[in-house]
Amino acid sequence: MASEQLMSGSGSRYHKMQSSEPLPAMMSSFFSFRQVPESTRIFEELPKATIVQVSRPDPADISPMLLSYTIEFQYKQFKWRLLKKASQVFFLHFALKKRAFVEEIHEKQEQVREWLQNIGIGDHAAVVHDDDEHDDEAVPLNHDEIAKNRDVPSSAALPIITPALGRQQSISDRAKVAMQGYLNHFLGNMDIVNSREVCKFMEVSKLSFAAEYGPKLKEDYVLVKHLPKIPNDDDLRKCCGCPWFSCCKDNWQKVWAVLKPGFLAFLEDPFDTKPLDIIVFDVLPASDGNGEGRVALAKEIKDRNPLRHAFKVSCGNRSIKLRTKSNRKVRDWVAAINDAGLRPPEGWCHPHRFGSFAPPRGLTDDGSQAQWFIDGRAAFEAIASSIEEAKSEIFICGWWVCPELYLRRPFHTHASSRLDALLEAKAKQGVQIYILLYKEVALALKINSVYSKRKLLSIHENVRVLRYPDHFSSGVYLWSHHEKLVIVDYQICFIGGLDLCFGRYDTFEHKVGDYPSLIWPGKDYYNPRESEPNSWEDTMKDELDREKYPRMPWHDVHCALWGPPCRDIARHFVQRWNYAKRNKAPNEQAIPLLMPQQHMVIPHYMGRSLDIEVESKSVEDSHNKGIKRQDSISSRSSFQDIPLLLPQDADGMDDSNGESKSNGVELNFNLHDQQPNRPGKSFSFSFRMSKVEPSLPDMPMKGFVDDPDNTLAFQGEKSKSLDKEWWEIQERGGQVVFADETGQVGPRTPCRCQVLRSVSQWSAGTSQIEESIHIAYCSLIEKSEHYIYIENQFFISGLAGDEIIRNRVLEALYRRIMRAYNEKRCFRVIIVIPLLPGFQGGLDDAGAASVRAIMHWQYRTICRGQNSILHNLCDLLGPKTHDYISFYGLRSYGRLVDGGPVASSQVYVHSKVMIIDDCTLLIGSANINDRSLLGSRDSEIAVLIEDKEYVDSYMGGKPWKAGKFASSLRLSLWSEHLGLRTGEISQISDPVIDSTYKDVWMATAKTNTAIYQDVFACVPNDLIHSRASMRQSMGYWKERLGHTTIDLGIAPKKLESYHNGDIKDTDPMERLQSIRGHLVSFPLDFMCQEDLRPVFNESEYYASPQVFH
Repeated sequence: MASEQLMSGSGSRYHKMQSSEPLPAMMSSFFSFRQVPESTRIFEELPKATIVQVSRPDPADISPMLLSYTIEFQYKQFKWRLLKKASQVFFLHFALKKRAFVEEIHEKQEQVREWLQNIGIGDHAAVVHDDDEHDDEAVPLNHDEIAKNRDVPSSAALPIITPALGRQQSISDRAKVAMQGYLNHFLGNMDIVNSREVCKFMEVSKLSFAAEYGPKLKEDYVLVKHLPKIPNDDDLRKCCGCPWFSCCKDNWQKVWAVLKPGFLAFLEDPFDTKPLDIIVFDVLPASDGNGEGRVALAKEIKDRNPLRHAFKVSCGNRSIKLRTKSNRKVRDWVAAINDAGLRPPEGWCHPHRFGSFAPPRGLTDDGSQAQWFIDGRAAFEAIASSIEEAKSEIFICGWWVCPELYLRRPFHTHASSRLDALLEAKAKQGVQIYILLYKEVALALKINSVYSKRKLLSIHENVRVLRYPDHFSSGVYLWSHHEKLVIVDYQICFIGGLDLCFGRYDTFEHKVGDYPSLIWPGKDYYNPRESEPNSWEDTMKDELDREKYPRMPWHDVHCALWGPPCRDIARHFVQRWNYAKRNKAPNEQAIPLLMPQQHMVIPHYMGRSLDIEVESKSVEDSHNKGIKRQDSISSRSSFQDIPLLLPQDADGMDDSNGESKSNGVELNFNLHDQQPNRPGKSFSFSFRMSKVEPSLPDMPMKGFVDDPDNTLAFQGEKSKSLDKEWWEIQERGGQVVFADETGQVGPRTPCRCQVLRSVSQWSAGTSQIEESIHIAYCSLIEKSEHYIYIENQFFISGLAGDEIIRNRVLEALYRRIMRAYNEKRCFRVIIVIPLLPGFQGGLDDAGAASVRAIMHWQYRTICRGQNSILHNLCDLLGPKTHDYISFYGLRSYGRLVDGGPVASSQVYVHSKVMIIDDCTLLIGSANINDRSLLGSRDSEIAVLIEDKEYVDSYMGGKPWKAGKFASSLRLSLWSEHLGLRTGEISQISDPVIDSTYKDVWMATAKTNTAIYQDVFACVPNDLIHSRASMRQSMGYWKERLGHTTIDLGIAPKKLESYHNGDIKDTDPMERLQSIRGHLVSFPLDFMCQEDLRPVFNESEYYASPQVFH
C-alpha cells in the first residue's frame, strides 16, 4: 500500500505507516468489525480521548518513536488516564490493519457464496468460516457499510515526524495534534472501538463500566500461576523457544486483571464478566512482624530470573504472585493496588472506628437509613415484601434456615408466602439467589442443614447453597456461623436476631397455644425446652401435643438498613461466600465467585437530588440534567443513572482528631480512641430513590407500606423531588407514631450507621481477628450518660482479671456504675434475658447438663462468686445496688384449647440489642458471651445506629432531645413488656426517673412474678435453691395435676385460697387477669445452693468449657 501524506497547517510532512500483510494463521484471532453484537460490546456509545501531555525520556532526543503520550479517556461518566508510548500506538495501528484484511477476506467469501446461491449451484456449498465469526443470520449485509466499518484510519494514520523539522516544542505540539487526530478517527467508529485490539489498548473490559462496582481503575493482562488450567487457553503467551526448551511453564496463564476500589478480579478475557478469581480487600495486619510497619496489600518481589518481573498481592489468608512484562508495569500495579486498598472513604485495608472493616456511614446525607421490627411477624412480612420485589439477587445467611417457613400468617391463606415458594417464584424470573448455611455438628445440634440444603437446591438452578465450615478439613468443631442476614438487590438488608426458621414467628401477644392450628403449622409449633424434633422432613406433622404443651413464645428485634450500610453488610456476605466457595467447591462451575458492589455509584439509596459540579466542560451540561431511576441494580446503567466517577485523592483525609464536619456541624464519631476513623472528603452526587410498589392487600399492619403522599425529608439539603417511598416514616407534631397499631414496626429514619462484626481466619478468611462488636459494646457503655437497656439471649461476661471469661462488657458496666455512684448521679442499667436457656431437658434431668452449664456461667456473671457484678457492687453500694442495675425476664400464659388447661411458658428473649440514652443503639446477631464477642469463635454481624433526627423528650426529669429511632424502639419494647396501651406511653417517656424505673418497671415485674408464682409455681423461681427441692416441687405438682410441663407450666383447674377461714376456689384465669405485659423479675436465688457445672459422669464434663460461654 502506498504511503499517503497528511498536511498540517504549517506544511510539515507526516508519513503514513505501512500495514503489513497478515498471516492466514492469525485470522482466527480476530472477530468481525461488522455489526458487533450488543451482548459483546463494551462501549454503547463512542468514547472520547484527549492528549493531555507529550513527553520524551531524553529532551535531547527528538526521535518520534520515543515519544510518550498521556491520554485522558472519557466514556459516559467515567474518566481515566493512560500513558502510552508511540510504539504501542504503532502496533495498535498494524493490528487494526490486520483485522481489516481479515474482514476483506470474509466479505469476499460471503460475496462468492451469495453469487453461487443466486445462480442455483451453491445452495449446499460449504464455505469455510472463521472460528470466531459471529452469526449475523438475521441482518442483511450492506457492503458499503462493511467497507466503512473496515476503514481503519488511513488518511489519519500514525504520523512519524521527520527529525529535522523545527524545534523540540514545535515537534511535541505537532505530534500532539497529529496523535489527537488519529485517535479521534478510529474512536469515531463504534465497531472499531469495540474491537479486541482497541479495548486492550484502552485497558477496558466488560467490568470497566459496570457502575455498581465503582470507578474504573487499572486493568491489563497479567500472568498468574494459582489458577487451574483455563479451557481453550491459547499458546500466544509462550516464547519462540518453547517448542525446544519449554522455557515458559504451562502453569503460568495470561488473564485480564481488573482493579476496582474494593477488589482485584481476574477474568479469562476482557469480554468476560465471570471472574476466575477475586481478592476482596480487607483489613491488613498492623505489622508484618519484621518491624517494617503495616503490611502492604501489594508488594514488588525480586525473581531469580532478571527477565521476569513479578509482584505479590496479599490479603486475608491469601498471597498471590503475578507477573507482568516490565518493571514499570510492576510498579504501576503495586502503586494502583495499594492506593485502591487505602482510598477514602472506605479504605478497606485500614481499620476503622472500633477496629471494624467498615467505616461509619451517614456522616453526610449519603442515604443511610434504618427501620426496626419487633418480633417475627413484623420482620417476616417485611422480608417477604422485599423478596417479592427482588430484581437481580438475593443473599441469605443463617444459622438455621427452614425452606417450609411461612413468612405470613395465617399460613393456610398465604401458601405463596412460604420461603421456598417465594424463592422459586423469583428464581424463575431470573433472580440469582445465594444462601449460606451453617454446617452444624450433627451430634450436638438437630437443625439438619443437609435437609435444608437439599430442599433449597431442588427449587431452581438459580438457587445456590453453600454449607460451611467443613469440620474435618478446617478443624473447626466448636464454633458456628451465627449471622442472620437477608440482602435484596444491594438495596435493603435485614439484620438482627431472627433466623428464617421454625419457632421464630411471633406477635406482641406471645401466645402459648394454637389449637386448631392456624398460626404455627406442624413443627413450627415449637418448644425446645420440651422436645427437639429428630427429623425436620415432615414439617407439617406436629412434634408436640397442642392440647397438653405450650409453645415457647419468641421475642426478637430485627432491623432493616438502606444505603451504604446495606452494601457493607453485602460485602461481608460476599467475603464469606467466596471463602466458603474456595474451600468447599473450588472447581464447581455452578457456584460462582461474587464481586462486592460499591455503594458510591448506585443511585437507588439516595433520597435527595443535588447538582454535580464537574470541571470538564465537555460533560458539564449533560450532568446538570435530571437523573432517572433504573429498575434493576444489576442491569446496565445509562449515562443519566450514574454520577461522574472521580477518584478521591488521599489528601482529602483528615485523621488528626477523628472528627468530621458535616453541613458545618462537627460530629465526633470516634468512640474508641485506639481505633481512629479516617474520614475523607466525598463528592456530592445527584441521585433519586428507587421506587418500589409492593402489592400487599392482606398485610395486617397499617402503615407498613407508604402513603403515596408521604415524602421523606433529610437533614441538611432538602430533596428537590422524591419518589413515593416503600417504607413509611410517620410524624405528628414532632412525636414518633408507630407504623402499625401494635408498635411492632418503627419509623424509617436517616441515621449514622456503622457495620460491626466478629470474624477471623476460620470464618471469613481474614488475616486479622475482628472483634469490633466487643469493642463497640465496651466503648458505648463507657460513654453512656443516663441509662443502658440491654436485651440479649445470653449474659456471660467477666470483670478485669477474670482469666476464664475474656470479654469485658461486664467490666465496662461495673466501671460506669461506679462512676455514677461516685459522682452521685442517677444511672440505670436494665438487662432482660431468658429465664432459662432454650435447650431441651428438665433442670434435674441427667441429659440437661448443657442447660445447667450455661446457667452456671450466667449466674457467675450476675450474682454468684467473686467475679459477679452484683457481688462486687453490693460490697460497695449495699442496698443501693438495685437502683443502678437490675435483671429481668419475660413470661406469658394462655389457655391451650377451649376448656383445656391454662399454661405458662417463658417468652424466650432472643434479641441482641442495646439502647443507650435514647440516642444510640447496637443491634445484630451477637450474644453477650465469649463465643460471639471475641471474634475468633462464632462469626457475627451487627450495626451501630446513632440518631440524626430528634424529638422532644425528658431524661432524669429534664428536657432531652431523644433520637427518633432509638427512643421509638425503647418505647415500643417497654410498652410490650409492661402491657401499656397507647394513652399510657407517657408513663415511660423518661426512662430513669423513679416514677418510671421503680413505680412502673420494677413494680410491674414484681407483681407479675408474684402472680405467676401463685398460679403456676413455675420454674425458675427464687424459692427453689437446690436440685432436691426441685425434685420435690416437681413430684408434688405432677401428683396433684396428673400432667405438667418440664418447667411446671400448667395451672390447677382451681386455685385454693383462704377467705374468712373458709377455703375458696378461684379460676386461675381470674387471677392471671391482673398481669400486665410479660415482664417478670429474674430469679437470682434459683439453684443458689448447687454447683451447676457438669460432673465427671456427664459427657459435657469432657467438652471444652468454652462451648458454653
